Amino acid sequence: MNDTLSIHIKIDNRVYPLEVSRKDEERFRNAAKRVNELTHSFRKDYPDKDSQDVLAMTAFQVVYSSLVMQEKADQTPLIGELKDLRDDVNDFLGEREVNPS
Repeated sequence: MNDTLSIHIKIDNRVYPLEVSRKDEERFRNAAKRVNELTHSFRKDYPDKDSQDVLAMTAFQVVYSSLVMQEKADQTPLIGELKDLRDDVNDFLGEREVNPS
């Protein structure tokens, strides 16, 4: 079975044909929907800007949000390690109170 699908994504009133994996189709459609929501919002907030400006602001917002999420994801393992270390210290201190040297 062919795992790719031909779809058409509409962004800012322009249609783009894409070949996507079936498992990723919904993600592509959701991404296009989010881009259109952002462009609509920027167009409403900045009615004097042309499509290129609106799309540039949309791209900037998406990349900025992606970087913020990436930084948070990069910190997640560190936070887990710090919690484990805190638990180890608490366990050690608890043992010292029970068995003073």
